[in-house]
Amino acid sequence: MQKRDLNKSGGSGGGSAAPAPKRGRPFGSTSGSAAGSSAADSVAPSTLLGPSLQVHTSFAASDQNNKRIVLALQSGLKSELTWALNTLTLLSFKEKEDMRKDSLAKISGLLDALLQVIDDWRDIALPRELQKTRRVRTLGSNSLVTGFGYEYEALGSNDNVKQSGLTDASVQKNVAKFRPSEWWYEEDGLFNLDDEGRAEKQQCAVAASNIIRNFSFMPENEVIMAGNRHCLETVFQCIEDHSTEDEELVTNALETIVNLAPLLDLRIFSSSKPSYIKITEKRAVQAIMGMLGSAVKAWHCAAAELLGRLIINPDNEPFLLPFFPQIHKRLVDLMSSPALDAQAAAVGALYNLAEVNMDCRLKLASERWAVDRLLRVIRAPHPVPEVCRKAAMILESLVSEPQNKALLLAYENAFAEILFSDTRYSDTFARILYELTSRPSNKFTAARGVWGM
Repeated sequence: MQKRDLNKSGGSGGGSAAPAPKRGRPFGSTSGSAAGSSAADSVAPSTLLGPSLQVHTSFAASDQNNKRIVLALQSGLKSELTWALNTLTLLSFKEKEDMRKDSLAKISGLLDALLQVIDDWRDIALPRELQKTRRVRTLGSNSLVTGFGYEYEALGSNDNVKQSGLTDASVQKNVAKFRPSEWWYEEDGLFNLDDEGRAEKQQCAVAASNIIRNFSFMPENEVIMAGNRHCLETVFQCIEDHSTEDEELVTNALETIVNLAPLLDLRIFSSSKPSYIKITEKRAVQAIMGMLGSAVKAWHCAAAELLGRLIINPDNEPFLLPFFPQIHKRLVDLMSSPALDAQAAAVGALYNLAEVNMDCRLKLASERWAVDRLLRVIRAPHPVPEVCRKAAMILESLVSEPQNKALLLAYENAFAEILFSDTRYSDTFARILYELTSRPSNKFTAARGVWGM
């Protein structure tokens, strides 16, 4: 088999020669995003961050307005943040007849400002009982009044103790006797957010993730975003915590990665670029595997598509190869799903995975039900002809390995039936049968080549 070329579609059920198409909102994803619907509705829904806005596309062409948006995001003020997020949502939303600025991510500081909005929510996202334990403040513990330490206990524990008589030993003794109050040790002190404040932070993070997702659809932004380690670390951390994180935020993060996948090199996580979250290549792949195993259709379909696109880049192979047995098993399971888009995503991913090396083709052929379900996709048939064509091409890749012939000879009659019944794939199955019967194998006696010249 030829080495996969970089122009081939990564994992969708669409064309094979054109570049990987961008994904829209997948079926089954949540629709409660505050900013996701603000660009499409003229009347502001109840979950909108603020009033509906009409922003002219020339607004983004002004450097002064660009700086104003970035400063509004960095300010953290509710009114400014709401205005900036709503404005960016409208400017980044793609409409068929819309003329918008295609290089929003090139605005100095804009991408980092949006990521900071998400990071602010991520810092408080987990419930307090799941957070790390409190850190005891020891700065100034030997001093009387510093603003830190134990001066409250030191001064209030013994009215008879005079300032001149306090020593290090007496301070430590008083500390041992009196337990400090609970609030004194809280990391965020007096600035805790109530439930309403947390909900606002979460809503802003979802809106920011939706804007970043919209950015990823713009060709001018792909290279910048795929090379921004902070951006990739943030979105991978969001999908890593999919079991506890907001569903809309996870969906936006996953779609962003899928759009950037053709340009994504996992080695960026071990590069010299500054790191914010310390995501490793293995941890990134494990996050994808978690999404692939999810019961949410939109998530496991997108994860399958993502894997199909990532493997196109040979530099990603070393990080994906250890997970191939799990990937094959899950993709074969998805082919048995009644959901047609899940079948298409699984076939599209296997189409690229089968071309990695000989070991991948051997493991896929030996995977239980793999050949049966590929044949089922063709026989059904799947309503998208390209998906059926890819399934046939996968079978042709498998039969090219002599070690697989013993397994595939059991399906000779099924191959012959498709050859004579479906003219669309007759050429492919003629080559399969020719390869299957005309070449000798170490495991069985060579049969006569009755299916070809």
